[in-house]
Amino acid sequence: MEYKISEIREASERLRKKFDSLEDKRAILRAPELLALYEQIKTLPQDKRAAFGKELNGLKSDLESLVSSYRPRLKKLSRIDVTAPFDTNIPPEDRPKLLPAEFGSKHPLMVERQIIIDIFGRMGFTAVESREIDDDYHMFSSLNFPPEHPARDDYDTFVTDEGLIAPAHTSTMQNRILRQGKKDLKEGKSIAVIIPDRVFRNEDLDARHEHTFYQIEGIYVDKGIHAGHLVATIRTWLSSYYGKDINIKIQPFYFPFTEPSFEFAASCIFCEGRGCNVCSYTGWIELGGCGMIHPNVLKEAQIDPEIYTGFAWGFGIDRLVMLKYNIEDVRHFQSGNLAFLRQFS
Repeated sequence: MEYKISEIREASERLRKKFDSLEDKRAILRAPELLALYEQIKTLPQDKRAAFGKELNGLKSDLESLVSSYRPRLKKLSRIDVTAPFDTNIPPEDRPKLLPAEFGSKHPLMVERQIIIDIFGRMGFTAVESREIDDDYHMFSSLNFPPEHPARDDYDTFVTDEGLIAPAHTSTMQNRILRQGKKDLKEGKSIAVIIPDRVFRNEDLDARHEHTFYQIEGIYVDKGIHAGHLVATIRTWLSSYYGKDINIKIQPFYFPFTEPSFEFAASCIFCEGRGCNVCSYTGWIELGGCGMIHPNVLKEAQIDPEIYTGFAWGFGIDRLVMLKYNIEDVRHFQSGNLAFLRQFS
């Protein structure tokens, strides 16, 4: 716009120069020079106010168009490795001094996880890693979850916008393992696999519950397998892990992927079964669920349930370690509290 009034024309030139130097471009609309011109209107003679105001409004509109059309010039930056603790181009003598590895230690959960893997290795089980993101089929459909099951709701399970799922149990690997093990069954071998890995749940946090924890899944399939084999396997494993016989309780429960299903609990070592806040005053600490693999799950993996049967279980490793070391709150494991962690180093 061409300005006929010299004051507005000069102000326009100053404001445009000022615009180039501003980091916040919208600040130009609050510039003192512009506000002063609006204040000046009421001091002008009545016959000059309309023309002055018209050009001044035109100047403001031009500045608003300047702001809305502004596109910052992006600098071309070299790529960096965001996981690196320092730039790879920094000379070694100028890099941050990192703590020597000998000052670190393994997390207690990782130490105990390996002990559990070793025990099952001696019992003939193979360890397989789980996944930290999976799909609806392996998380629910392959495990006999009905479409209306509440676990499928996003308030109970972490689900991405794309429909992928952060596994709430390591059973997400069960269908894959059963399908891969069909060849072993035909050759007269058993499917004997454990899956010790991390899982995620939308939990209310307390002394026994965390949203992220480690679970040990077990799968065993062969001819003639029954619930007695399940109980004996878990009892043998727990006795070996704790180095003594422990008081256990098995009671009927419901899981979509096992039939019959059981809940497995151990006597609370903190109160010796009398009841405390750790065991919710029941005298027992739930270790996890178990049961005979549902025929529908075997069929989904193309294994004939008329010929083969099997059992599965899923126990929380964090709770097993709590019992072993008299740890009263599961949240200590994820707290990063060095005073707690150094007890195990």
